Amino acid sequence: MGVNLKDIVSHQPIEFERLRGKTIAIDALNTLYQFLSSIRQPDGTPLMNSKGEVTSHLTGLLYRTSNLYNLGIRPIYVFDGKPPELKVRELERRAQLKRESREEWEKAKLEGRTEDALKHAKRTSRLTGAMLEDAKTLLGFMGVPYLQAPSEGEAQCVRLCQKNDAWAVGSQDYDALLFGAPRLVKGLTMSGKMELSLVELDKNLEALGINRNQLIDIALLVGTDFNDGINGIGPKKGLKAVKEGKVNELAAGIDMDELRRIFLEPDVTDDYEVNWGMADENRMVEFLSGRHDFSRTRVSSAARELVERQKSFTQKTLDRWF
Repeated sequence: MGVNLKDIVSHQPIEFERLRGKTIAIDALNTLYQFLSSIRQPDGTPLMNSKGEVTSHLTGLLYRTSNLYNLGIRPIYVFDGKPPELKVRELERRAQLKRESREEWEKAKLEGRTEDALKHAKRTSRLTGAMLEDAKTLLGFMGVPYLQAPSEGEAQCVRLCQKNDAWAVGSQDYDALLFGAPRLVKGLTMSGKMELSLVELDKNLEALGINRNQLIDIALLVGTDFNDGINGIGPKKGLKAVKEGKVNELAAGIDMDELRRIFLEPDVTDDYEVNWGMADENRMVEFLSGRHDFSRTRVSSAARELVERQKSFTQKTLDRWF
Protein backbone atom coordinates (compact mmCIF):
# COMPACT_ATOMS: atom_id res chain seq x y z
CA MET A 1 0.00 0.00 0.00
CA GLY A 2 2.79 2.41 0.85
CA VAL A 3 2.58 5.92 2.24
CA ASN A 4 0.26 8.63 0.92
CA LEU A 5 2.32 11.69 -0.05
CA LYS A 6 0.49 12.65 -3.24
CA ASP A 7 -0.73 15.99 -1.88
CA ILE A 8 2.78 17.35 -1.40
CA VAL A 9 4.95 15.47 -3.91
CA SER A 10 5.05 16.87 -7.43
CA HIS A 11 5.03 14.70 -10.54
CA GLN A 12 6.51 15.52 -13.91
CA PRO A 13 4.53 13.92 -16.76
CA ILE A 14 6.95 12.30 -19.19
CA GLU A 15 6.86 10.31 -22.42
CA PHE A 16 8.28 6.80 -22.68
CA GLU A 17 10.90 8.20 -25.07
CA ARG A 18 12.49 9.92 -22.05
CA LEU A 19 13.24 6.46 -20.63
CA ARG A 20 14.70 4.96 -23.79
CA GLY A 21 18.07 3.40 -23.03
CA LYS A 22 17.46 3.58 -19.27
CA THR A 23 17.58 0.71 -16.77
CA ILE A 24 14.76 0.75 -14.25
CA ALA A 25 14.75 -1.23 -10.97
CA ILE A 26 11.17 -2.42 -10.58
CA ASP A 27 9.46 -3.36 -7.32
CA ALA A 28 8.36 -6.86 -8.36
CA LEU A 29 5.63 -7.44 -5.76
CA ASN A 30 4.12 -4.03 -6.35
CA THR A 31 3.96 -4.84 -10.06
CA LEU A 32 2.65 -8.39 -9.73
CA TYR A 33 -0.15 -7.21 -7.46
CA GLN A 34 -1.10 -4.65 -10.12
CA PHE A 35 -1.42 -7.47 -12.64
CA LEU A 36 -3.44 -9.62 -10.27
CA SER A 37 -5.79 -6.73 -9.58
CA SER A 38 -6.30 -5.54 -13.14
CA ILE A 39 -6.12 -8.67 -15.32
CA ARG A 40 -9.46 -10.28 -14.52
CA GLN A 41 -12.65 -11.38 -16.19
CA PRO A 42 -15.75 -9.13 -15.98
CA ASP A 43 -17.00 -10.83 -12.78
CA GLY A 44 -13.60 -10.45 -11.12
CA THR A 45 -12.34 -13.98 -11.68
CA PRO A 46 -8.58 -13.94 -12.42
CA LEU A 47 -7.12 -15.68 -15.45
CA MET A 48 -6.41 -19.34 -14.67
CA ASN A 49 -5.04 -22.41 -16.40
CA SER A 50 -6.90 -25.72 -16.78
CA LYS A 51 -5.67 -26.79 -13.33
CA GLY A 52 -7.29 -23.79 -11.67
CA GLU A 53 -3.96 -22.02 -11.03
CA VAL A 54 -3.98 -18.22 -11.33
CA THR A 55 -2.00 -16.91 -14.31
CA SER A 56 -2.94 -13.21 -14.38
CA HIS A 57 0.48 -12.27 -12.96
CA LEU A 58 2.29 -14.28 -15.66
CA THR A 59 0.21 -12.71 -18.42
CA GLY A 60 1.06 -9.23 -17.18
CA LEU A 61 4.72 -10.06 -16.66
CA LEU A 62 5.13 -11.49 -20.16
CA TYR A 63 3.46 -8.77 -22.16
CA ARG A 64 4.31 -5.72 -20.06
CA THR A 65 7.99 -6.69 -19.82
CA SER A 66 8.12 -7.34 -23.56
CA ASN A 67 6.57 -3.92 -24.11
CA LEU A 68 9.23 -2.26 -21.95
CA TYR A 69 11.94 -3.81 -24.11
CA ASN A 70 10.09 -2.62 -27.21
CA LEU A 71 10.20 0.89 -25.76
CA GLY A 72 13.95 0.63 -25.22
CA ILE A 73 13.69 0.23 -21.43
CA ARG A 74 15.64 -2.44 -19.56
CA PRO A 75 13.91 -3.67 -16.38
CA ILE A 76 15.47 -5.32 -13.34
CA TYR A 77 12.84 -6.88 -11.08
CA VAL A 78 13.51 -6.92 -7.34
CA PHE A 79 11.57 -9.27 -5.06
CA ASP A 80 10.86 -8.69 -1.37
CA GLY A 81 12.63 -10.75 1.26
CA LYS A 82 11.74 -11.07 4.93
CA PRO A 83 9.56 -8.12 6.03
CA PRO A 84 10.68 -5.98 8.97
CA GLU A 85 8.98 -7.00 12.20
CA LEU A 86 7.07 -3.72 12.31
CA LYS A 87 5.41 -4.59 8.99
CA VAL A 88 3.95 -7.91 10.17
CA ARG A 89 0.91 -6.29 11.77
CA GLU A 90 0.15 -4.39 8.56
CA LEU A 91 0.40 -7.59 6.54
CA GLU A 92 -2.01 -9.29 8.94
CA ARG A 93 -4.43 -6.38 8.59
CA ARG A 94 -4.29 -6.63 4.80
CA ALA A 95 -4.92 -10.38 4.94
CA GLN A 96 -8.07 -9.79 7.01
CA LEU A 97 -9.32 -7.15 4.56
CA LYS A 98 -8.77 -9.58 1.69
CA ARG A 99 -10.79 -12.25 3.46
CA GLU A 100 -13.64 -9.77 3.95
CA SER A 101 -13.42 -8.65 0.31
CA ARG A 102 -13.56 -12.27 -0.86
CA GLU A 103 -16.81 -12.77 1.02
CA GLU A 104 -18.27 -9.64 -0.58
CA TRP A 105 -17.03 -10.77 -4.01
CA GLU A 106 -18.68 -14.17 -3.75
CA LYS A 107 -21.93 -12.58 -2.56
CA ALA A 108 -21.95 -10.07 -5.44
CA LYS A 109 -21.35 -12.83 -7.98
CA LEU A 110 -24.24 -14.90 -6.64
CA GLU A 111 -26.52 -11.88 -6.80
CA GLY A 112 -25.41 -10.99 -10.34
CA ARG A 113 -23.90 -7.64 -9.37
CA THR A 114 -21.04 -7.81 -11.86
CA GLU A 115 -19.70 -4.30 -11.28
CA ASP A 116 -19.60 -4.76 -7.51
CA ALA A 117 -18.10 -8.22 -7.94
CA LEU A 118 -15.20 -6.82 -9.96
CA LYS A 119 -14.63 -4.04 -7.42
CA HIS A 120 -14.42 -6.45 -4.50
CA ALA A 121 -12.41 -9.02 -6.47
CA LYS A 122 -9.60 -6.52 -7.11
CA ARG A 123 -9.11 -6.28 -3.34
CA THR A 124 -8.61 -10.02 -2.91
CA SER A 125 -5.32 -10.32 -4.83
CA ARG A 126 -2.94 -12.71 -3.14
CA LEU A 127 0.54 -13.86 -4.16
CA THR A 128 1.51 -17.34 -3.05
CA GLY A 129 5.02 -18.73 -2.84
CA ALA A 130 4.33 -20.88 -5.91
CA MET A 131 3.16 -17.83 -7.88
CA LEU A 132 6.32 -15.93 -6.97
CA GLU A 133 8.50 -18.85 -8.04
CA ASP A 134 6.60 -19.05 -11.34
CA ALA A 135 7.24 -15.34 -11.90
CA LYS A 136 10.95 -15.79 -11.30
CA THR A 137 11.03 -18.85 -13.56
CA LEU A 138 9.40 -16.89 -16.37
CA LEU A 139 11.82 -13.99 -15.98
CA GLY A 140 14.71 -16.43 -16.15
CA PHE A 141 13.40 -17.96 -19.38
CA MET A 142 12.88 -14.45 -20.76
CA GLY A 143 16.49 -13.52 -20.03
CA VAL A 144 15.34 -10.69 -17.76
CA PRO A 145 17.38 -10.12 -14.57
CA TYR A 146 15.78 -10.29 -11.16
CA LEU A 147 17.17 -9.98 -7.65
CA GLN A 148 16.07 -11.26 -4.28
CA ALA A 149 16.20 -8.52 -1.65
CA PRO A 150 17.05 -9.45 1.94
CA SER A 151 14.05 -7.42 3.10
CA GLU A 152 12.11 -4.59 1.43
CA GLY A 153 12.27 -4.77 -2.38
CA GLU A 154 11.99 -1.01 -2.82
CA ALA A 155 14.97 -0.44 -0.55
CA GLN A 156 17.04 -2.80 -2.69
CA CYS A 157 15.81 -1.02 -5.84
CA VAL A 158 17.17 2.20 -4.37
CA ARG A 159 20.50 0.50 -3.67
CA LEU A 160 20.76 -0.40 -7.36
CA CYS A 161 20.26 3.27 -8.21
CA GLN A 162 22.88 4.33 -5.68
CA LYS A 163 25.37 1.95 -7.30
CA ASN A 164 24.46 3.22 -10.80
CA ASP A 165 23.07 -0.17 -11.80
CA ALA A 166 19.70 1.48 -12.42
CA TRP A 167 18.59 4.98 -13.34
CA ALA A 168 15.34 5.03 -11.38
CA VAL A 169 12.96 2.95 -9.30
CA GLY A 170 9.72 1.83 -10.95
CA SER A 171 6.86 1.62 -8.45
CA GLN A 172 3.42 3.02 -7.67
CA ASP A 173 4.38 3.68 -4.04
CA TYR A 174 6.25 6.68 -2.63
CA ASP A 175 8.25 4.55 -0.20
CA ALA A 176 11.21 4.52 -2.58
CA LEU A 177 11.66 8.26 -1.95
CA LEU A 178 11.90 7.62 1.77
CA PHE A 179 14.60 5.02 1.13
CA GLY A 180 16.49 7.66 -0.89
CA ALA A 181 15.60 6.94 -4.53
CA PRO A 182 16.92 9.82 -6.67
CA ARG A 183 14.12 9.18 -9.18
CA LEU A 184 10.80 7.37 -9.04
CA VAL A 185 8.89 6.43 -12.19
CA LYS A 186 5.16 5.91 -11.70
CA GLY A 187 2.84 4.32 -14.24
CA LEU A 188 5.62 2.31 -15.88
CA THR A 189 3.91 -1.07 -15.74
CA MET A 190 0.36 0.18 -16.03
CA SER A 191 -1.61 -0.31 -19.24
CA GLY A 192 -2.61 3.20 -20.17
CA LYS A 193 -4.62 3.58 -16.96
CA MET A 194 -2.20 5.95 -15.31
CA GLU A 195 -0.13 8.76 -16.73
CA LEU A 196 3.58 8.03 -16.85
CA SER A 197 5.35 10.42 -14.51
CA LEU A 198 8.73 11.09 -12.98
CA VAL A 199 9.27 12.12 -9.36
CA GLU A 200 12.71 13.53 -8.54
CA LEU A 201 13.65 13.48 -4.88
CA ASP A 202 16.04 16.44 -4.73
CA LYS A 203 13.71 18.74 -6.67
CA ASN A 204 10.82 17.88 -4.38
CA LEU A 205 12.86 18.38 -1.23
CA GLU A 206 14.03 21.76 -2.50
CA ALA A 207 10.51 22.84 -3.44
CA LEU A 208 9.15 21.76 -0.05
CA GLY A 209 12.05 23.34 1.85
CA ILE A 210 12.87 20.17 3.77
CA ASN A 211 15.46 17.39 3.79
CA ARG A 212 14.96 13.65 3.38
CA ASN A 213 14.90 13.04 7.14
CA GLN A 214 12.02 15.48 7.43
CA LEU A 215 10.22 13.79 4.53
CA ILE A 216 10.49 10.53 6.46
CA ASP A 217 9.01 12.24 9.53
CA ILE A 218 6.08 13.50 7.45
CA ALA A 219 5.48 9.97 6.21
CA LEU A 220 5.59 8.57 9.74
CA LEU A 221 3.06 11.15 10.92
CA VAL A 222 0.79 10.26 8.00
CA GLY A 223 1.26 6.50 8.40
CA THR A 224 3.34 3.92 6.58
CA ASP A 225 3.41 0.14 6.19
CA PHE A 226 5.27 0.11 9.52
CA ASN A 227 3.13 2.41 11.66
CA ASP A 228 -0.44 3.72 11.86
CA GLY A 229 0.40 7.41 11.84
CA ILE A 230 -1.34 10.14 13.83
CA ASN A 231 -5.10 10.45 13.50
CA GLY A 232 -6.08 13.52 11.50
CA ILE A 233 -2.60 14.12 10.05
CA GLY A 234 -2.34 14.12 6.27
CA PRO A 235 0.63 15.11 4.09
CA LYS A 236 -0.02 18.86 4.25
CA LYS A 237 -0.51 18.90 8.01
CA GLY A 238 2.53 16.66 8.37
CA LEU A 239 4.62 19.11 6.36
CA LYS A 240 3.42 21.99 8.53
CA ALA A 241 4.21 20.06 11.71
CA VAL A 242 7.73 19.24 10.51
CA LYS A 243 8.46 22.85 9.64
CA GLU A 244 7.12 24.03 12.98
CA GLY A 245 9.19 21.46 14.87
CA LYS A 246 6.18 19.70 16.36
CA VAL A 247 7.01 16.13 15.33
CA ASN A 248 8.08 14.92 18.77
CA GLU A 249 5.09 16.58 20.37
CA LEU A 250 2.62 14.89 18.01
CA ALA A 251 4.43 11.55 18.15
CA ALA A 252 4.80 11.40 21.93
CA GLY A 253 5.08 7.81 23.07
CA ILE A 254 6.11 6.53 19.64
CA ASP A 255 9.64 5.25 19.04
CA MET A 256 10.32 7.47 16.05
CA ASP A 257 14.01 6.60 15.94
CA GLU A 258 13.22 2.93 15.41
CA LEU A 259 10.82 3.79 12.61
CA ARG A 260 13.29 6.20 10.99
CA ARG A 261 15.97 3.51 10.92
CA ILE A 262 13.79 1.38 8.62
CA PHE A 263 14.26 4.01 5.92
CA LEU A 264 17.66 5.42 6.86
CA GLU A 265 19.37 2.07 7.52
CA PRO A 266 17.45 -0.47 5.44
CA ASP A 267 18.48 -4.11 5.15
CA VAL A 268 20.00 -4.22 1.66
CA THR A 269 22.86 -6.05 0.03
CA ASP A 270 25.66 -5.22 -2.39
CA ASP A 271 26.23 -8.92 -2.99
CA TYR A 272 24.28 -9.26 -6.22
CA GLU A 273 24.83 -9.64 -9.95
CA VAL A 274 22.74 -8.22 -12.75
CA ASN A 275 22.87 -10.71 -15.60
CA TRP A 276 21.32 -9.71 -18.91
CA GLY A 277 20.34 -12.76 -20.92
CA MET A 278 18.47 -13.84 -24.02
CA ALA A 279 14.93 -15.17 -24.15
CA ASP A 280 14.71 -18.94 -24.64
CA GLU A 281 11.73 -19.51 -26.92
CA ASN A 282 11.51 -23.26 -26.33
CA ARG A 283 11.52 -22.96 -22.56
CA MET A 284 9.06 -20.07 -22.61
CA VAL A 285 6.67 -22.09 -24.77
CA GLU A 286 7.10 -25.21 -22.65
CA PHE A 287 6.48 -23.26 -19.43
CA LEU A 288 3.69 -20.91 -20.50
CA SER A 289 1.93 -23.02 -23.13
CA GLY A 290 2.66 -26.55 -21.98
CA ARG A 291 2.11 -25.91 -18.30
CA HIS A 292 -0.11 -22.84 -18.13
CA ASP A 293 -2.20 -23.10 -21.34
CA PHE A 294 -1.00 -19.89 -23.00
CA SER A 295 -1.31 -19.63 -26.79
CA ARG A 296 1.79 -21.21 -28.33
CA THR A 297 1.66 -18.81 -31.26
CA ARG A 298 1.52 -15.73 -29.06
CA VAL A 299 4.26 -16.93 -26.71
CA SER A 300 6.56 -17.81 -29.64
CA SER A 301 5.94 -14.42 -31.21
CA ALA A 302 6.64 -12.61 -27.94
CA ALA A 303 9.84 -14.63 -27.39
CA ARG A 304 11.22 -13.94 -30.88
CA GLU A 305 10.47 -10.24 -30.63
CA LEU A 306 12.10 -10.11 -27.20
CA VAL A 307 15.25 -11.78 -28.54
CA GLU A 308 15.53 -9.15 -31.28
CA ARG A 309 15.27 -6.35 -28.75
CA GLN A 310 17.81 -7.99 -26.47
CA LYS A 311 20.23 -8.38 -29.38
CA SER A 312 19.93 -4.68 -30.14
CA PHE A 313 20.73 -3.81 -26.53
CA THR A 314 23.75 -6.12 -26.60
CA GLN A 315 25.02 -4.63 -29.84
CA LYS A 316 24.70 -1.08 -28.53
CA THR A 317 26.69 -2.09 -25.44
CA LEU A 318 29.43 -3.65 -27.58
CA ASP A 319 29.56 -0.62 -29.87
CA ARG A 320 30.64 1.54 -26.93
CA TRP A 321 33.90 -0.37 -26.76
CA PHE A 322 34.93 0.10 -30.42
